[in-house]
Amino acid sequence: MQLFDPQAQKSELIPVLNVHESEVQRQMSICNACRYCEGFCAVFPAMTRRLEFTQADIHYLANLCHNCGACLHACQYAAPHAFEVNVPKAMAKVRLDTYAEYAWPRALGRLYQRNGLTLALASGFGLVLFLCLTLLAMGNLFTAMPGGNFYGIFPHNTLALMFGAVFGFALIALGLGVRRFWRDVSPPAAGAGLKTAAALEATASVARLKYLDGGHGEGCNNADDRFTLWRRRFHHLTFYGFLLCLAATGTATLYHYLLGLAAPYPVLSLPVLLGIAGGLGLLAGPAGLLYLNLRRNPDHGDAEQKPMDRGFIALLLLVSASGLALLAWRETSALGLLLAMHLGLVMAFFLTMPYSKFAHGIFRSAALLKHAIEKRQPNPINAGSD
Repeated sequence: MQLFDPQAQKSELIPVLNVHESEVQRQMSICNACRYCEGFCAVFPAMTRRLEFTQADIHYLANLCHNCGACLHACQYAAPHAFEVNVPKAMAKVRLDTYAEYAWPRALGRLYQRNGLTLALASGFGLVLFLCLTLLAMGNLFTAMPGGNFYGIFPHNTLALMFGAVFGFALIALGLGVRRFWRDVSPPAAGAGLKTAAALEATASVARLKYLDGGHGEGCNNADDRFTLWRRRFHHLTFYGFLLCLAATGTATLYHYLLGLAAPYPVLSLPVLLGIAGGLGLLAGPAGLLYLNLRRNPDHGDAEQKPMDRGFIALLLLVSASGLALLAWRETSALGLLLAMHLGLVMAFFLTMPYSKFAHGIFRSAALLKHAIEKRQPNPINAGSD
């Protein structure tokens, strides 16, 4: 007769940590005893609210980390010390695991490990080739349209249906993934006022990229011990360039459906001006990030993720460059070819978006919201000591 063992049942309910999660748990235990870096970023104040680190805690802290590198360069227990503490690298490995764990559909989670430069470029150029062959068959590949009217190449409804479906899938996949992440790591329910204040703080942290200043305003460590704000600046250019491009698309949609104004729009119109500003930001920002990525100290992150990082950056660069080229030569016979290139690259970007480095911004925003809510609640360690 088998006796009931409550301890065994309890252990079955506790998720078993993988090797990357166990390493973060080990390092956080050391950091929790030292606390030299407590003022550096949001990770360390959140760490001090815990005596033990569950899988949910580890996932939360990993996505709260901005990989600025400041704690590594300040750590007295980093290699060659026997403890070999390297928080940025340990957190980066767990972040990739969380992206794959919370991916939707789950079967596509492995794309995070495989979404490198080759896959990103292959998907983009594959779709470009498909659209080029389609236009070639239609006889529109090298056809000039009056005023650069690209709807004469691809009808508006075709484009709206095609990209609406792809973008909708990307939003659903990201939304369901971060919903599962939030359900696992979120704090207990709090009052509406507290949630509002926390949401405002988290939004401000995201908009300012607050924790890319190294926790002291001087910036990140990149290639060496020197601090630099360039990583933060290039992230700002990329982030706001992307938002401006979305604003350009949204404004053009309002022009079309509310005002009855069909594209193409003049260069000095609001949709085009927003698109130019966004495109320039998405050229300068990713180009700078790629330069820093190539020169970055290898101890600052997970080397296995570099192909994913660079594939995402490369797609952003190609999307922005092809969009600006399309605007510049839209009234020439190159319209069809440039349109096929831009649309194919944009579609590849949207299709891979839920399984690329883009996801880190969504998960990090959720972690920042949890941090903003959590720090407004009583510290459980202090409450326990009372």
